[in-house]
Amino acid sequence: MNVCVFLSASDLDERYTRPAREFAELVGSGGHTLVWGGSDAGLMKVVADGVRESGGRLVGVSVEFLRSFARTDADEMVITRDLAERKAQLLAKSDAIVVMPGGLGTLDEATEILELRKHKLHDKPVVLLNTAGFYDGLMMQLRRMEDEGFLPVSLADLVYSADDAAGAIAYLERASG
Repeated sequence: MNVCVFLSASDLDERYTRPAREFAELVGSGGHTLVWGGSDAGLMKVVADGVRESGGRLVGVSVEFLRSFARTDADEMVITRDLAERKAQLLAKSDAIVVMPGGLGTLDEATEILELRKHKLHDKPVVLLNTAGFYDGLMMQLRRMEDEGFLPVSLADLVYSADDAAGAIAYLERASG
């Protein structure tokens, strides 16, 4: 399975890096491929290192203005013109999507992927890896959108929230199997 991961390129503390590494090791040891933003910095580096060290493949999709941060030993690296093309390439190269903790770029990617899924423009499973309750507020907002009629499809049909790496991988393997 090609697992696209949206996440931060920032350096973060152990409460985020440890679960990210656990997830990466499950991706790699499961024989899966990481599809990610291609950066060799921060949480992106932690995940890419974990996948690589546990036997998985790395497919990066970076963007021209971030080329200098691109990982040099990826099995495949695509450099896109802009962020919109990058998101399209990440989706095209993946079988499933996991959203890990991140900033505005990650939130942008997550909401776009959910909007596309809502309109049935892809049917790939989407997981929010809710490390340390990072996405509790977003899940509360999404439930409110569902409860008040703003979502024309069930929240359960859009996204699965997992509290840990094992739960995220188990869901993806069931959903893709």
